[in-house]
Amino acid sequence: MVRWEPDSRSRLLQAAMVLYGEQGFDRTTVAEIAERAGLTERTFFRHFTDKREVLFYGAQALQDLLVTTVVNAPASTTPIEAVTRALEAAGEMFGARREFSVQRQRIIDDSSELRERELIKLATLATALADALRQRGVTDPTAGLIGEVAIAIFKNAFERWVSTSEASDLGHMVREALEQVRDATAAP
Repeated sequence: MVRWEPDSRSRLLQAAMVLYGEQGFDRTTVAEIAERAGLTERTFFRHFTDKREVLFYGAQALQDLLVTTVVNAPASTTPIEAVTRALEAAGEMFGARREFSVQRQRIIDDSSELRERELIKLATLATALADALRQRGVTDPTAGLIGEVAIAIFKNAFERWVSTSEASDLGHMVREALEQVRDATAAP
């Protein structure tokens, strides 16, 4: 009988990331991840639905942060300002996890299956932002459009953030991307 081990999720996550880096996502099995972590496959499945979910397990926390920030923004805040605040909050959330984010993105970029899963997660976030804006009284098509634009801004900033070799601030990159959109859409 295996006894309880502290921090199982973190150990599984770390083992998976090492194995994905060493032998690739496709060639890594759940059994190998569990063994590397010193745990059982059963323990793995208590924490993750499958080996892909190791790379996406924080998606719900990110969605909750984005939605809460938009919904709780002051009433005088414009819709684009509300989503900007949410994206900046996400930048702070990711800021302490840059090394993990860089490694995670490399793994995702190497797998068409994972790239597809990433796009689905991003679409889900865009829908959640649009729904949060609707809660604030923003009507369609504006709510849907701003949700989509916000995720495009976040995706652009995140890709630049993980691809640069210098230490940078994701929130700053979000603001830069937003300014680029504003500049491109401003009247001459």
